[in-house]
Amino acid sequence: MPVISLRLKDKDFSRLDEFSKMVNKDKSTVARELLEKGWKFSMISLYRDGKLSLGTLASKLELSISETIDLLAGVGVKSPVGYDDYLKGFETL
Repeated sequence: MPVISLRLKDKDFSRLDEFSKMVNKDKSTVARELLEKGWKFSMISLYRDGKLSLGTLASKLELSISETIDLLAGVGVKSPVGYDDYLKGFETL
């Protein structure tokens, strides 16, 4: 596993420390989890802004299309699949 060293502002370090205590995990684990969540949030934001396609988003998040649609629904992003698309898919099935 690669190692990275970075400098944090005092405020950011305090937040990391506080959060790690809240969830009872070490700071390294919390930092990795926050990085992963930040990645997902950033990719979803790019998708919502029309800068990523659904397929690209799914690929970046390492999810299937249906899992990605479920994730988007869970965070309040409108589904890219309309009712007509759903019916066409159902007919194809």
